[in-house]
Order: sequence, then C-alpha cells, then structure tokens
Amino acid sequence: MGAEEVGRLEAVTLSGTGARRLGAREPPPRPGSWGRSGRRRRRRSRGAAALGPLLTQAAEDRRRPQACRPKPPTASMIAAQLLAYYFTELKDDQVKKIDKYLYAMRLSDETLLDIMARFKKEMKNGLSRDFNPTATVKMLPTFVRSIPDGSEKGDFIALDLGGSSFRILRVQVNHEQKQTVHMESEVYDTPENIMHGSGSQLFDHVAECLGDFMEKKKIKDKKLPVGFTFSFPCRQSKIDEAILITWTKRFKASGVEGTDVVKLLEKAIKKRGDYDANVVAVVNDTVGTMMTCGYDDQQCEVGLIIGTGTNACYMEELRHIDLVEGDEGRMCINTEWGAFGDDGALEDIRTEFDREIDRGSLNPGKQLFEKMVSGMYMGELVRLILVKMAKEGLLFEGRITPELLTRGKFNTSDVSAIEKNKEGLHNAREILTRLGVEPSDDDCISVQHVCTIVSFRSANLVAATLGAILNRLRDNKGTPRLRTTVGVDGSLYKTHPQYSRRFHKTLRRLVPDCDVRFLLSESGSGKGAAMVTAVAYRLAEQHRQIEETLAHFSLTKDMLLEVKRRMRAEMDLGLGKQTHDKAVVKMLPSFVRSTPDGTEHGDFLALDLGGTNFRVLLVKIRSGKKRTVEMHNKIYAIPTEIMQGTGEEEFDLDVVAVVNDTVGTMMTCAYEEPTCEVGLIVGTGSNACYMEEMKNVETLEGNEGQMCINMEWGAFGDNGCLDDIRTIYDKLVDEYSLNGGKQRYEKMISGMYLGEIVRNILIDFTKRGFLFRGQISEPLKTRGIFQTKYLSQIESDRLALLQVRAILQQLGLNSTCDDSILVKTVCGVVSKRAAQLCGAGMAAVVDKIRENRGLDHLNVTVGVDGTLYKLHPHFSRIMHQTVKELSPKCNVSFLLSEDGSGKGAALITAVGVRLRQETSS
Repeated sequence: MGAEEVGRLEAVTLSGTGARRLGAREPPPRPGSWGRSGRRRRRRSRGAAALGPLLTQAAEDRRRPQACRPKPPTASMIAAQLLAYYFTELKDDQVKKIDKYLYAMRLSDETLLDIMARFKKEMKNGLSRDFNPTATVKMLPTFVRSIPDGSEKGDFIALDLGGSSFRILRVQVNHEQKQTVHMESEVYDTPENIMHGSGSQLFDHVAECLGDFMEKKKIKDKKLPVGFTFSFPCRQSKIDEAILITWTKRFKASGVEGTDVVKLLEKAIKKRGDYDANVVAVVNDTVGTMMTCGYDDQQCEVGLIIGTGTNACYMEELRHIDLVEGDEGRMCINTEWGAFGDDGALEDIRTEFDREIDRGSLNPGKQLFEKMVSGMYMGELVRLILVKMAKEGLLFEGRITPELLTRGKFNTSDVSAIEKNKEGLHNAREILTRLGVEPSDDDCISVQHVCTIVSFRSANLVAATLGAILNRLRDNKGTPRLRTTVGVDGSLYKTHPQYSRRFHKTLRRLVPDCDVRFLLSESGSGKGAAMVTAVAYRLAEQHRQIEETLAHFSLTKDMLLEVKRRMRAEMDLGLGKQTHDKAVVKMLPSFVRSTPDGTEHGDFLALDLGGTNFRVLLVKIRSGKKRTVEMHNKIYAIPTEIMQGTGEEEFDLDVVAVVNDTVGTMMTCAYEEPTCEVGLIVGTGSNACYMEEMKNVETLEGNEGQMCINMEWGAFGDNGCLDDIRTIYDKLVDEYSLNGGKQRYEKMISGMYLGEIVRNILIDFTKRGFLFRGQISEPLKTRGIFQTKYLSQIESDRLALLQVRAILQQLGLNSTCDDSILVKTVCGVVSKRAAQLCGAGMAAVVDKIRENRGLDHLNVTVGVDGTLYKLHPHFSRIMHQTVKELSPKCNVSFLLSEDGSGKGAALITAVGVRLRQETSS
C-alpha cells in the first residue's frame, strides 16, 4: 500500500475554511454532484481538449524562426491523445449508467442534513429516562468521567475482545519521562466455535489466553489492574460492570446477554486459580479510542470507529443524562449508533441491497445503520449489486459465476484496492478474474464506480451522524463555534484510499461552524482500556487524597456536641466574677434589661457607627392598636483624619443607650415577636447576645430580673480549646490576618474569612495537581480575591457548572469541568462546617436559657442579621438543622432582622425611656 493511498497516522485538521493533510489529493466529486448539466458541456468540448494542446503548440511553432522550431507532433502522439479521449468518453458513459442504476445510493446534502436532524432527535431520546426504553440509539453511560490529564502512571493489563482476534497488552505509563507509554502485546485467535459456543467457553478461552500472556511476560505473581475492552452494546451502572445488551458482529455466544461480562471473566480466572487479576474498568472500543487520543490531545472529546463495525462516543453533560444520578460534570456516552434506523427511521434511504444484506445477516432487523456503512458489510453490498447487474445483462455480458454468487467472496479490502488512484482498474481486473469473471474494460470501470458509490454513501452517512454529535457538543457549550478533536480508529477509515478525504469534506459542508481535528488512534481499543484504567486509578487516588483532606472539615454529631459543651463552659467562665478576666468569651453586660413590650412611644435619634460611614436615623415609634415604626436616615462619610483623630468632639445630646449591633438585632425582632430573646449576627463578622438571668451575671450587683449579654463569641477558641478541630488552612488564614491568634471562632464561621479558607485549599490542591492542571495563577496567589460572595454564588443549586466556570474565569482561574466540580465541593465543605459550628454555639445559648428557667421544653426566637446568613443558599438551613439536633428540648425559630442596628438602637432607647419613666413614677 503506497503512502499516497492510506489515511496517514498524523493528525488531520478539519475546519470551516478547509481540510489539509500532507500528501493528500482532493477526492473525486461526490456522487451527489455527478451527472449534472455541467458534465454535458465538458463532454462536448473534451474531444477538442484532447487535441487542443497539440494544435495550439503547432500554431505557435510556425510563428518561430525555423531553427528554433521543435519537431512537429507525430501521428502516434496524435493517436495517443485521441485514444485517451475515446477512453474518457467510454468511462464517462459507464459512470453515467452506474449513476443512473444506483441513483438511490446518492444522497444530496439536503438529505444528509435531514438525517443529521433525525439522529440528533434519536440521541435526545436515548438520553431521556422516559424515551430510552424504546429508543434505538441507546446512548449508554460509560461511567468514564474524565479524559487523561497527562499525570497518569502505572503498569496495566489491557484485554481487547471485539473481533475474530483477541488481543492482550501490557501497558506501562510513566508521566515523569515525557508521558511515555510502553506497550507489549500478543494476539490470540478466537475460533468460530468459541464465538458461537457457550458464554463459559468464551470466557474460559479469554482467561486461558490471559494466563498464557502473563506466563510469557513473567508477571503471573503480580496482581496488575486490568482494563477490559468489550466492543459490544452494554449497560453499565459503574465503570467495572458491563451487562451485555445484545451481541453484534459475528458473536453469538449463549448465556451472556443480560449478564455482567466482568463477573463472567472473573469467574473464569478464579476457576483457573493460577493467577489473580483486578478488573478495574470495562470499556467499549470507541471509548478506548477517545481515551487513547485524549492522552495525546486533551481537547479530544469524541471517539469514532469506522472499521468492521461503526460506533461513536462523546463527552456529554451529566445534567442531560437522565439515567445517571447527579448533574455535575460530564460523562462519556457510548451512542451505539449502529442501531440507528432499527425503528424504521432510515427506511426512505435504504435500498433493496441493504434489505438483502440484512436478511442474510446473523441479526436481521438490527444494526441497520452499521449494515449501510461499516467494513463488515461493504464488500458484500458491492457483490450483491454486481450479481443483480450481471443478471440484468449490465455487467460481464450477463455471465454469473459460482464465486460471484458466494457470500463473503468480495471483501471490503477489495473495495479499497479497486478505488486506488493509479492501479485501481488493474486491481479490479485481477479481483474479478479471481471470481471467475473475464471482465472487459467497461466492466472494470463499472465495478470501480459501484465501489465508489457504496463507499461514498458510507462516508456521507457517517459525516451526518458525527455532525449531529458535534452540533450537540457546540450547543452544550453555548459557543457559536466549536473547536474539538475526534479520536478515530478502524480499518475502513485507515486503509481505504479515498474514504477519510471524502468523509472530511462532507462533514465540513454539513457543520461549517465546527473546527475539527482528527487524530488517528494507535492501538486505540487496547491502549485506551489501559488509559481508562490509569485514569480510574488516578482519579481514585486523587479522590482518596481529596476526601482525606476535606475530612478534616467534617464534624460528627459527637464533635459538635463537644463544641457546644465547650462553648457553654466558656460562657460560664465569662459570667463568673473570679474567672471573667481570664475568659476569652467575655460575656459583656449590655445594661439592656428588657425587650420591647409594645407600649414604647416617641421620636428617637439613632446613631450607627461601625464602618467607614456614619448613619443618623430619625425613628418614630407609635404604640396603640396599630404599632408602627417610621424611619428616616442620612449617611455621612467619615474622613480618615476623624477616624484617626482624638475623638474629643462634644455633642449636646441626651444619650440614653449605647448598644452593640447584635443587641440591636435582637431588639428589632423582639418588637415583632415577644419570644425573641437571642440576637445573632452571621455576616462579615459573627456574634451573639441573649437575655441572661441577673443572678448568673456575677460581674454585676443585683439578682433580680434579666439583662442582655453581648457574648463576643468570635473570640471562642483563642485559648486553644478549638485547636483539635482547626485545620492547617484555618491556621494559615489566622497567621496572615491583621489580628493573629484572636477571634479564632469567628475566623472559622464568618463571611470575612470563609473565602480565604477556600483560597488556601485551592492553592494546596493545585500544588498537588488536583486542580487547574497544577498551574497556580497570579490571581489565586492574591489574598482576599476569593470573596465569600463567590461561595454563595458557586453553591447555588440553580447555577449550572458552566456558570461556575464563568465565575472562576472572572477570577482568572481557567477551569475544566472537573475543576469546577472540585471547587464547588470545597466551597460546600467550608460553608457547611461554618454553619454547623455556628449552630453548635447557638445550641449552647438556647440550652442555657432553658436550664436557667428550669424548663423541660423551651420555645424561643432568635433574631438574625448578616449577609452570610441571608445570602448563602444553604447556610441557614444547615445551621437550623444543627441547632435542632444538638438541642432537641428547644423549639427554636429564626426571625430575619430588618435594619437591626439602626432600628434596634432606637427601640433600645425607647425601652430605656419607658423603664426610666416607670422607675421615676
């Protein structure tokens, strides 16, 4: 086979503007364009064209000086040109006859676009839970979730069962030495009686071959991971299970359909007992092709086989795969497109020859698309056409030989040989002579053109179905133009001299907005199975390490109860006269002795100072049948010189109360709900307050009544009592903060720090190669860039993974789909822990109120404010659940505060005025 005749092993780039491959010739015009009016004009002028160059040359020569004139054309030269002309006319006439005879096999672009649309619909049906049971294109999930990233390594066995020969490979992958892959392989025959015998015979044969291979390679004592390429339609629920749906190609072993082939193989290996093997992954050959090419080109997201059989796989968004739980990430889908048309969807383009092929096959009515396009059937399709044409006297002068009538005597390799550019007609003569036919020149030309039409139809149909997959990929990505790589394998694509060029050209016309690179797979199915196994091993190891790391953020109920117990102990220390000075949770009396009772009335000024702005509010409180609170406010910026000045300016105001924002939150909610006795802030910072019995406040005189205690719980843990649950990431955040060693509890639960904890985890995971291909970008190095608002956005249930990637890209983090999933996971564990810790602290507070009052059961309301609590999609739910679990004797309601700090200050003032009036009277 000449270099110019074979689809080479280098990559082919196909885009909307052209396809190029070194040494490639343009294919002949597609069948759909033959026989048009343009040819009639060409035919009328062809005789003149044959002699034209000679006559033009003679005229030019006559104008030259005698000495400079070349010799005139001889009679033999003119005769040769005329002979060529008549041969062309003869060939043209034969081509025209065949075109007319096989008109139904010539598909226009309009028809191909229609087939493309039909296949796209079939894909959608196959992915749907409702339509999959009746869908012919099964769209089988493979549980392959990731292509190789180049860091794979290890020693693997690959089994490849799918044809008349069974191949075993040992594949050694070393990513440290420029991603080298070393392969050793052996090929074993699979006899006809094994293919058509029992399932146990088949898998005993596979186990015997594997034992022989391991003996030869001296690795029987090793338990190497095995990847099993099983090239038949299977249903999978995990990567190491494959339940055979139906045999295809020449296989018909009994007792295998409906059974897990991995279990059958393991049973056969166990029965032998002389070696051990761990089947880690079972894959289709199409998936193997995609994975092999994915190792060399990480843009590869489609696998294509055009050989004995045909099939394709591609990376689908998990959210579209109804048959698999979850909606994050992608999974490779084995389309099993060979069955396209089994429901009658292609009846309008099937010919009498396609129907005859199907009737004589092992599986009538099944794999109808495959029977129109694949190598197993193409030669037989041509033979049937030749027999009919001969019967009708259109070929071989009506002679039909026994060889020509014998099924399987005309192979697809014969089609390839006949379609070669130079020696094709010579090959046709030899092949036809072998079949007992004495062909004329006309016969050879006709047979060559029959082969062309049949193989061209195949290339056109595969281009249409692949076009549908590419369009789906483009739609999934929401991009106007798709750039992707297709890994391709198969004898028809590789060895037919015209096939790949015709296929690429048709595809370019059908999907002009897709730029496709075709990468030819080397040992696709075997190496691919090893790569799937290597990826599964890499992902399993990465998953283990990630789980191990993130487990430090996971808090059991017992751990949370211990946090609650410690918080309660710290509260007692803060309230105690002897222990207050050393306590980290300061439990500060606020001198707010009562919550509103509804009789408050009057106009009050509230001043809110706590950031770069200073807010002044006029709050009008009206009691009576209809209680109202009317507020007017104005905000003033605080100049830096004032913030850093002496603070000695004087105001002539009757200052009734000075309050913390947490207390203000409680008072605001208590005005609406009398059972509100707790205030909670979970925003940039975090704090809590509650109504404590005066008898327990040892730092103040008096035992009567209650007082609101501002806990300042952010400092919980500053004495080291939380060190056993703090992670290395918490310690890093604390170390680089403005107040190292202080507010440790706040640094684990509040909005100011959660994003920074996440950023530190992402840096660590990137260094360990789990994220962003191991590349730490400059933005990721920037402290504070990952704000807590991004956690809230990323964790939103309504947010698709595409939007997560968009958020990461805004931060200069170019993520893959898998990266986005991991980032979302990290955000989830950090925010969940924060909500649980906050819940444990709150459980300590409400249980103390219940115990203070000697109650078996307490109904209490918590007034809450803060951006983290309000805006994070899961924080409040997790916190509420934690409080419920840790304080089962308390029925705790949570009430969101409106403008807690300003309105709360006015209400405290109103309560203070009311109490002052009550005391004076």
